[in-house]
Amino acid sequence: MTQSAVKSSPACAETSLSNYFAKDHPDEKKWDDCVHCGMCLESCPTYEITGQEQHSPRGRVHLIKSVAEGKIALNESFSDPVFACLDCRACTTACPADVDVGGLIEEARGQIRQAMPLKGWKGNVSKLFLQGLFPHENRLNTVGSLLRFYQKSGLQTTIRKTGMMKVMPKHLVEMEAIMPKVNKPVRKKYKKDQMLKAKGERKAEVAFMTGCIMDVMFSEINEATINVLRRNGNDVTIPEKQTCCGALHVHAGDRETGKKLAKQNIAAFETSEKIILNSAGCGCMMKEYKELFKDDQEWYDRAEAFSAKVEDISKYLYDTGYEIPKSELNTKITYHDACHLAHGQGVREQPRDILLHIPGVEMIHMPNADRCCGSAGIYNITNPEMAGEVLESKMANVPEDVEMISMGNPGCMLQMAMGVKKYGKNQKVVHTVQLLDWAYQKEDQEAKQ
Repeated sequence: MTQSAVKSSPACAETSLSNYFAKDHPDEKKWDDCVHCGMCLESCPTYEITGQEQHSPRGRVHLIKSVAEGKIALNESFSDPVFACLDCRACTTACPADVDVGGLIEEARGQIRQAMPLKGWKGNVSKLFLQGLFPHENRLNTVGSLLRFYQKSGLQTTIRKTGMMKVMPKHLVEMEAIMPKVNKPVRKKYKKDQMLKAKGERKAEVAFMTGCIMDVMFSEINEATINVLRRNGNDVTIPEKQTCCGALHVHAGDRETGKKLAKQNIAAFETSEKIILNSAGCGCMMKEYKELFKDDQEWYDRAEAFSAKVEDISKYLYDTGYEIPKSELNTKITYHDACHLAHGQGVREQPRDILLHIPGVEMIHMPNADRCCGSAGIYNITNPEMAGEVLESKMANVPEDVEMISMGNPGCMLQMAMGVKKYGKNQKVVHTVQLLDWAYQKEDQEAKQ
């Protein structure tokens, strides 16, 4: 698409910033403080790999600003570096001026998808998953049931042995190889809006965000989260009307669907005092809902109030106090900082505190623990080569003598599990809350003996 074509289109007649559409355009206040000092360069995985300025944080900020000023067009040359960004937020952590590069990237992606909607098979696949699957609980549960059948019926073993997987793209074969065991979602296990009572003295009531993919692919982690919350004096509710958080949609530039999902979640949790999550990506998105409603004061205010109640499970336990287990797990672990937990939410020491207080757990520091693993939502599917290089660098930092790698995000867990298998390592990839739950379970078992 040429610059003149963009400017002459009917929608672009409403632009307020040259080549950008008026609706959801990038916020110029976010780039005003960028002085292109270069402090962000060493933090950026894509710049480290390519060495190209356009694939650096300051380079992308410059491109986004240049489109606003009419110096370059809203076209493929602009789209490529914007969508090549992992949106890991490490640059904002490194930036002395706290420039919100991640926010600019997501706003720019929304502009690109307004100007250049995905077409053909890419458009159909995107629509199938982002609009046709993730927002619909029943459809996700059907997929989960099919995956359970695939695993338990022997079909998975047969397909692997016959070599049928060879016809699939390499990165999809690698992902299938590390597919976790799919169990019944907690939202199907418990009654709608059921109050799960605290064990022991009640301290508070919290609402639990189960997530979409989280509840289908990692329901055992959701179960562990509920167990740990109840063990520590919390009544737990699972609001029926909750839905997908919209993170994948916003990352992909589909801000309209993101807004619809955000509104549904805001309404679903409106009466909740505290909203607990175990997925870093979902938590970061939900804390940033107000960014979707900058032109809608009513929903902006509701989103701001909603986001103030959102808390990662590790931070909530750290802030409110948690029972230190009495039983030992006796294992060596290392910890990986999920980008949207460490950089997106500033949660770093809280999960480490939990791990260090589990008896028998020996923590071994991972160099560059807060470096992206390459998952980045579905980046490892849309940009498999770059994601693979980022993962290779990450796995090189995993200490050799650890038995487990702990983290707080499902996408990271799948990506790191793929790295463990690909590079001949043998560590078990676990969620932080699982380790705490296992320690509690062992304590209860020993008390019965």
